[in-house]
Amino acid sequence: MNARTMSLGGRSKGRQAANSSAMDAAARWGFMARGTIYLLIGLLALQIAFADVGGGSGGEQADRGGALAEIGEQPMGSVLLWALGVGLVGMSLWRLSEALFGASGPDGRKASKRLLSAARFVFYGFVAYSVLTFAAGDKSGSSGDQQSQDVTATAMEQPGGGWIVGIAGAAIIGAGLWIAVRALRRDYHKHLKLGQMSRRVRQFVDVTGVGGGVARGVLFGGIGVFVLQAAIEYEPDKAKGFDATLRSFADAPAGRWLLALVALGLVLFGVFSFAMARWRKV
Repeated sequence: MNARTMSLGGRSKGRQAANSSAMDAAARWGFMARGTIYLLIGLLALQIAFADVGGGSGGEQADRGGALAEIGEQPMGSVLLWALGVGLVGMSLWRLSEALFGASGPDGRKASKRLLSAARFVFYGFVAYSVLTFAAGDKSGSSGDQQSQDVTATAMEQPGGGWIVGIAGAAIIGAGLWIAVRALRRDYHKHLKLGQMSRRVRQFVDVTGVGGGVARGVLFGGIGVFVLQAAIEYEPDKAKGFDATLRSFADAPAGRWLLALVALGLVLFGVFSFAMARWRKV
């Protein structure tokens, strides 16, 4: 057996590992965890939107920290937090397997697809770490707004920091637009087992996928605008996370309804993630 044959055999085994039942379960668990977090963020944002209707306080954080705190207050909350963290670790490992061995589909081994999977591996790895540390009792990093400001301030301390932050802000805006456009084009169809879905199920998934994807894109775009503003004005405190960005929508014309619309979209994205856990090709 020559070296080339051994190399091909190694890659084949790697792809088999990436497509194993364990990795399939890890990915689907990860989608369930992501859906739970977005669903709770959307519900918390809805509470903020109508806080002054019926005497609500709207003091909860509409971000990952707020969602985790809400889960932690429930019966068996600690167990649920650990389950979410493990699910997100599974999501991260699945994305890593895609980066190393290629994703499902005819173009899954393209360099661009694998680089995107690598970026998602890093993102979900960070989210998993934050959830697991929260479950372990460390609440110091639970505020997404403070994290955004700290990261921005650290970046600005580097040579050319203003440019670094500005490019990052523009990239986040671009990512928001990309997320929204992909949702409107229903690009997620190519990842779904459409042949196993009834017509009504496909319609339901489209409502949640389009509405949720656009809302998520709007939220990321808003975060990017504030990061870009922080760079232009050279003020790290201008950067905002999920919570402060969502609250800023309330300051726009018809702000309460804009915030409510985005919040409802995040709820839809949570439900869409549950659908992905069931119907996505892994």
